[in-house]
Amino acid sequence: MQNLMSRKKIYIVISQTGTILSRIIKLISGKEYNHASISLTRDLHTMYSFGRLNPYIPFFGGMVQESPHYGTFKRFSNTDVVVLSVEIDDEQYRAIKKAIRSMYYSRACYHYNYLGLCLAAFNIPFKPENSYYCSEFVRYLLQEGNVEGSDQFDGIIHPMSFLNMPDAEVIYSGKLRNYEPKPKLAYNT
Repeated sequence: MQNLMSRKKIYIVISQTGTILSRIIKLISGKEYNHASISLTRDLHTMYSFGRLNPYIPFFGGMVQESPHYGTFKRFSNTDVVVLSVEIDDEQYRAIKKAIRSMYYSRACYHYNYLGLCLAAFNIPFKPENSYYCSEFVRYLLQEGNVEGSDQFDGIIHPMSFLNMPDAEVIYSGKLRNYEPKPKLAYNT
């Protein structure tokens, strides 16, 4: 039996920034949230995804570090999110961390899968090598870590698909700017 002390958590953040592009995607897809990121820490200070390289220019994308404190999420401070917590073991955590680190250090070799994103709206899968859109990237990491339920995500994946993971727990829903890493304690007075 696995020692519970060796368990860790990762955090999947699905979001809706309210940008023109995200509203168009929402209109076409019919999905409330249309962006996915992953964080290795509950504070979400550093998240990883495929998205805008520059918060002011939506047409140039790639692998990015995201945070509520800078970049796109700071610029679009009314971003709505759902934060999911997924418990994994040390080996899975290390595999995901290694994949993120490897990809981030060679991020110039990776590209945003614009065509795949557009074709996903018509249920047509398209996945060129070294090219991802946000939820493809999160799926890739979950599969690299052999996370339970990640094998159910074949073909086209949408950010809201992560809500169907068997061990995903919603720990927050609301404005990203109001997210608190730890729940406030209630005191009896």
